Amino acid sequence: MNNQKYIALIDCDSFFVSCERKLNPELKGLPVSVVSGERGCVIARSREAKALGVPMGIPLFQAVEKYPECIYIPANHYAYTKISKMVMSILKEYSPNVQIYSIDEAFVDFTGLTKLYKKNYFNLAKEIQDKIADEVDIPVTIGVSTSKTLAKLASDKAKTSKTRIALAGKQTRINLIKNTEIDEVWGIGRKLSAKLRGHGIKTAFDFVKKDDKWVQDHFGKNGLATKAELLGTMTSPVTNEVELPKSISDTKSFLEFSSDLNFLKNELLIHIHSCCRRLRKIDCKAGTVGVILKTKDFYTFYEKETLEIGSDFEFEISKTAFSLLEKMYSPDILYRSVGIVLEDFKSMNEEQLSLFGVEPSRKQNENLGKSLDKLEAKFGRNIVRTGFTDKNIPFKQGFLTTPQDT
Repeated sequence: MNNQKYIALIDCDSFFVSCERKLNPELKGLPVSVVSGERGCVIARSREAKALGVPMGIPLFQAVEKYPECIYIPANHYAYTKISKMVMSILKEYSPNVQIYSIDEAFVDFTGLTKLYKKNYFNLAKEIQDKIADEVDIPVTIGVSTSKTLAKLASDKAKTSKTRIALAGKQTRINLIKNTEIDEVWGIGRKLSAKLRGHGIKTAFDFVKKDDKWVQDHFGKNGLATKAELLGTMTSPVTNEVELPKSISDTKSFLEFSSDLNFLKNELLIHIHSCCRRLRKIDCKAGTVGVILKTKDFYTFYEKETLEIGSDFEFEISKTAFSLLEKMYSPDILYRSVGIVLEDFKSMNEEQLSLFGVEPSRKQNENLGKSLDKLEAKFGRNIVRTGFTDKNIPFKQGFLTTPQDT
């Protein structure tokens, strides 16, 4: 009996750009770059923009000067998230096991689907690719193999093929890893790549030729798992279980530089609300709050603090965040952005309860947070905003229903 598993990696092509082209079809075929904000940097590029030479990460003001023929669009992460859900929904129609890896990537368990749909793996991938293109208007690249690592490599190689689909089976696997630089392997970063090259390992094939004891001694169990995956043995199955992220952050450059503390606080509140909403969505609380403050000259300050009790509520997190902000703030400095970073997550069912039960105020906060989410789901994002009084008045917070109220 054949127990071999087959995994596909579906990767949305230049996802942020593809989303903008879905929203505005007139952008198709034109050089387009998505930027992190009005004073941000390039975070996504179309093929046409890449052909012009627009580099990833270049500040917007430099990009406009050097590549004026490119179209620059501020990122709309809310829209990108909605479109991502549409893509993932189609994947879940085909397989009960879909592991969402990022906003634009997902692993799909293809095992047994060829019999169910009476198609080989290539034709099944093509059907999924066409369905996403037809129903969501997003182009995708698909790699299929017997492990996540090989599926990822196959997907990367498929980006240069006409069909944008690649299969890495027994016949093609060896050629694939022979032509894969070691730093292209999923999970091998810059430091580990340098270490491997120090041992004369330049390609993935060089790595798998090393015996297990050598790999174990130098790179431990993770190294052995990577070797097994490159040789076609799955060590990490596709799972529907949602893994808690290591951190959630939100930041955006201001339209104009500012040294006004109240302005910084209001901007920070917007980011705090965005992160808290995402926390409640995955049903967990943050244990650490960090604040990023970036000056006009790109100098970055960062402070963080551990909460006594984990929270997913705006007012609780903002008290700590404002304290950190005030510690870093100077009225003599112009700032270009402020942001929030939440870490050390625990799911709600892991939270340690007090011996005396949940405090009424905390229960009210939890209910209020959920009410906020329901309002936004019904009436749109930022229908309710958080605000505070002038800095000369003792600190108070409340909910604002219109921007004018601030």
